[in-house]
Amino acid sequence: MDVGDVAHGGVCVARHEGRVVFVRHALPGERAWVRVTEGGSDDPFWRAEAIEIVTESPDRVQPPCPYAVPGGCGGCDWQHAAPRAQRRFKETVVAEQLRRLAGIDMRVEVEPVPGDADGLDWRTRVTYAVDADGRAGLHRHRSHDIVPIERCLIAHPRVRDVGVEAREWPDTESVEVVAASGGRLVIAECTSPEPEPPILASDVSVAVAADRDGSRLRALHGRTEVVEEAAGRRWQVTGGGFWQVHPGAADILAAAVLDALDPRPGERGLDLYCGVGLFTGVLAGRVGPDGWVVGVEGSRQAADDADWNLRDLPGVRVERGRVDRTLNRADVAPEVDVVVLDPPRTGAKARVVASIAARSPRAVAYVACDPAALARDVAIFAEHGYTLAGLRAFDLFPMTHHVECVAVLEPTAQR
Repeated sequence: MDVGDVAHGGVCVARHEGRVVFVRHALPGERAWVRVTEGGSDDPFWRAEAIEIVTESPDRVQPPCPYAVPGGCGGCDWQHAAPRAQRRFKETVVAEQLRRLAGIDMRVEVEPVPGDADGLDWRTRVTYAVDADGRAGLHRHRSHDIVPIERCLIAHPRVRDVGVEAREWPDTESVEVVAASGGRLVIAECTSPEPEPPILASDVSVAVAADRDGSRLRALHGRTEVVEEAAGRRWQVTGGGFWQVHPGAADILAAAVLDALDPRPGERGLDLYCGVGLFTGVLAGRVGPDGWVVGVEGSRQAADDADWNLRDLPGVRVERGRVDRTLNRADVAPEVDVVVLDPPRTGAKARVVASIAARSPRAVAYVACDPAALARDVAIFAEHGYTLAGLRAFDLFPMTHHVECVAVLEPTAQR
């Protein structure tokens, strides 16, 4: 079939007898033989993968990883496309989501970020699945099947040097490797109550997850915390707590948020889904001792890390609790000047957006890893009198379809 435009999710759109087919491993403008992987005669669309390219796109390259092929590892979507073409596809997707879901026509540029090698060697946090034979690997696309691998090329060299793929992991369901600015940590989710600590490099700490989401850790060797360095400060991150996985991400996002909000001395700030406090800290540095910043975080461990990381900054308070519920409390920043909104992939949604608008900030910086959720929430902000005033997009996840955006929203009356 003839392959058409790129779509959200690392696929291209083709059509077969009137039915939409979402095709992986193809590029716009190609002609290819495809194999249907999901869908039957009664389904409105099919999923497929290109198994033979008849007419190649000039953007096509040989995938550097032998596992980035049909039926292989599902972690990378665009290894068969040149890096600049990958960014162009992401620009198309972000612009299309804004147009379709928010009714906004905007030119989008996806910026490369220092810290990777032509799209490789960047991922500082990798979670490996472990198969029944104790071999570490990664999942196939949209599958629980595990593909054992010898080497992940997008993993940071300090992750690969731990050697997870080279050893067996009996009685283990998953292994996460964290390569931070200061230290490395391996977290194993084990089925055995008393696992044997693996023998790894001397500078690698080892912990076992005490529950499935990894929020409680038991150290087998070394510490359960790592230290990251960004925005001129050091940040403690416990276990597999959230931190951006691209080595250049924290600095560039902190700078983009400050550019979007331009916080002023004495202003009042609110940082929602604040994690370990990165944006809370950079806001506090700008508003100074005469201003204040409240961070809100649902994870108790992340909030504890934020308290520790921001303990020297006056005027900073961290609230523990679900963001939507915490914002309903009258004592939590009833009026603010600037807001940072960095929700999970599903976005902020209507209840949180309404609570933000009710506080009448002069500007909101929305940090988003999913363009569809961002566009949906931008449309909700518009219902509350806020306009999309600007947007930057960053290629923090090369070789994949993911893209990070920083959008700034302002009251329509200010425009």
